[in-house]
Amino acid sequence: MAGALIVVILVGAIGGAVALRAARKADWGADGKVKPPQVTLEFAPSDLVRVETRTLARWLPVSGALQPVRQATVKSKVSGDVRQINVREGEPVQAGQVLVRIDTADLEVKLAERVGALESAKAQLALAEKTRMTNQTLLRQNFISQNAFDNSESSFNVSKGTVKSAEAQVQLARNALRDAVVTAPLSGIVAKRHVQPGEKVAFDAPLVTIVDLKDLELQAMVPAGDVPELALGMSVELAVDGFTDRRFDGRVERISPATEPGTRAILVFVGIPNRDGLLRGGMFATGRIALAAQAAVPTLPLATVRSESGLTYVWTVDAGKLVRRNVVVGRRDDEAGRIELKTPLAADLPILAAPFDNLKEGAPALVKSPASTPPVPASVPPAKAG
Repeated sequence: MAGALIVVILVGAIGGAVALRAARKADWGADGKVKPPQVTLEFAPSDLVRVETRTLARWLPVSGALQPVRQATVKSKVSGDVRQINVREGEPVQAGQVLVRIDTADLEVKLAERVGALESAKAQLALAEKTRMTNQTLLRQNFISQNAFDNSESSFNVSKGTVKSAEAQVQLARNALRDAVVTAPLSGIVAKRHVQPGEKVAFDAPLVTIVDLKDLELQAMVPAGDVPELALGMSVELAVDGFTDRRFDGRVERISPATEPGTRAILVFVGIPNRDGLLRGGMFATGRIALAAQAAVPTLPLATVRSESGLTYVWTVDAGKLVRRNVVVGRRDDEAGRIELKTPLAADLPILAAPFDNLKEGAPALVKSPASTPPVPASVPPAKAG
């Protein structure tokens, strides 16, 4: 009896050892490492979205530096010493206001010299005319030959030409004397003063730069393919650096007829009124032009689409598993927070709405029913887009 009891105990012990080894085989992999437990990710309906067909607002972005529509760099028309300069940077000026005076001593001497040359030429002309008239009378009386009269006629004509040339020289000298007083060609603000009193300037040297800030212009490079959708007068909403909470309105005023050399872009000129004078030339502005809406297209929220290594993809729950789908996207509507989806996806396919970390292709996943009692969530906490 005791022997039979010992045999039963031994058989039980051997059976327990086999069951234990079978359990360990279930927990250990073929490589001798413990397999991580298969956790089923559970997503609430609010964690998922579907493809929706919507009409996206279409905007054409533009950017560039603001430039005054009217500006001028006033240059010297005569050479000489700057005797007086009446303006500084930032000061307003009116059209016709005296900006610079250049010393006129040499110009006055030159004018006097050319006036004297004109008087001498006139005296020569008077003598030549008198000789011509005398010879004309003598020719009628046959006291001189036709050749002698022709010589006097030629001298008279040369003297007339000399007088006209001298008169032109006098006028040039007077113009130079007048140009020694430099005036503003337009009303505006002095942007730069290029010279100082006492400096000697040459002909065509820059003196003062004036800008009119009443109207500014943005020159934006636009892809040639978008130009057919533009039209003169289209409104443009602009944000300017330094004005965080204010937007400025502009309009498309001109479109270049040709692409810029070396690019496939065309210049578009956007006019911006600056009635209050807050904007300045050189400020950087960004904006957008509203384009006509097109037909409705399949769309997804922007947060669902992720990029990695040049590929764009979304995470879906398909047949109880996580599936990463590479997709091609198109236009985006930042205002609505949606993007066009060009890759066909089923309308009822659940797509993860928010970014998650540590997602793995093929991991078990299910969508919780809204009416079910929520178990302990196994979803991975949200983080930055992968």
